[in-house]
Amino acid sequence: MLTSTLVTVSAIDVLLPKAGGKTENNTSVAVSITDESKFYIDKTFVSEKNLELEILTKVGTDKKKTVVIRGDQNVPYKSVMKVIDIANKNKLKMILAVKGK
Repeated sequence: MLTSTLVTVSAIDVLLPKAGGKTENNTSVAVSITDESKFYIDKTFVSEKNLELEILTKVGTDKKKTVVIRGDQNVPYKSVMKVIDIANKNKLKMILAVKGK
């Protein structure tokens, strides 16, 4: 059984893949990835080169914020993995955002 809570984040619009379940976290940082593999943190464009630094800056030194990965349903898998790798390397909490069914 998988349980989670609902997440509401300020981010750009991307077409999220559909899945069951809901998530919530009031202390989160949205990392959106467009179908053209452009990265946004909340609503601000970030180059792939500066992505890790900008994520760490937004999360803060206490690392209590969760990284919400919002990849467009047509985004290349390697773009999503880039964000997952950054989160894992820095021991950050993360979730994958999906659209409810």
